[in-house]
Amino acid sequence: MKSKTKEILEAVSKGEMSVDDALLQIKTEPFVDIDYAKVDTHRKHRQGMPEVIYGAGKTPEQIVGIVKAMQDSGEEQILITRLSAERAEILKQSIDIKYFEEARIGFLGEAPKADGIGKIVVATGGTSDIPVAEEAAVTAECFGNEVVRLYDVGVAGIHRLMSHKEEIMSASVIIAIAGMEGALASVIGGLADAPVIAVPTSVGYGASFEGLSALLSMLNSCASGVSVVNIDNGFGAGYLASMINHMEVKA
Repeated sequence: MKSKTKEILEAVSKGEMSVDDALLQIKTEPFVDIDYAKVDTHRKHRQGMPEVIYGAGKTPEQIVGIVKAMQDSGEEQILITRLSAERAEILKQSIDIKYFEEARIGFLGEAPKADGIGKIVVATGGTSDIPVAEEAAVTAECFGNEVVRLYDVGVAGIHRLMSHKEEIMSASVIIAIAGMEGALASVIGGLADAPVIAVPTSVGYGASFEGLSALLSMLNSCASGVSVVNIDNGFGAGYLASMINHMEVKA
């Protein structure tokens, strides 16, 4: 994914932006201090994607303050994760926010056009894993990716997964989300030629230890090309998948 700085330099090269305007954008303060938060306004320059607001533990007033600081710095798309429905309703009184309840994500602005190199497949072992999957899928969509959802295709009925071989084989990145023993990631990793991001969930009976069993199973996967994020971290998986799906050749 192109960094904002690279986009600015390319615009100058093409004569679409003056050197002075480019310098003004690049030399703006790298963060804005609003007392309770230091908003990283240069994140998009460095990484190609702006800072994401973690909503849990923040008051609606704090979230609004961070959003306004980001908007003042020119951000047009802002993602808020782990946002409860109650806080989202309060935020709607102050800011124009779209809320994805199952994903617990709030989003401001228009989602960018899907411009990744391919499709991101998000697959779950069971229906109970869908909230984590939606966090991953919505995150990826908000960062400009086409997402294919394959829900409830776990190994307890592996024929369900095998009926989607075409989607799996054609994906550029796959996010495999499962609780219990977390076997889905290994199975998909053994089928696909794309990177697999495994997400253990806290779904399961007592000995699943709130996702620890799935985490350890995924870390010990015998399938090559499988990486693992933290328990229930759908956002982290969606973000990483978007980065992979926007990779460019660096000369």
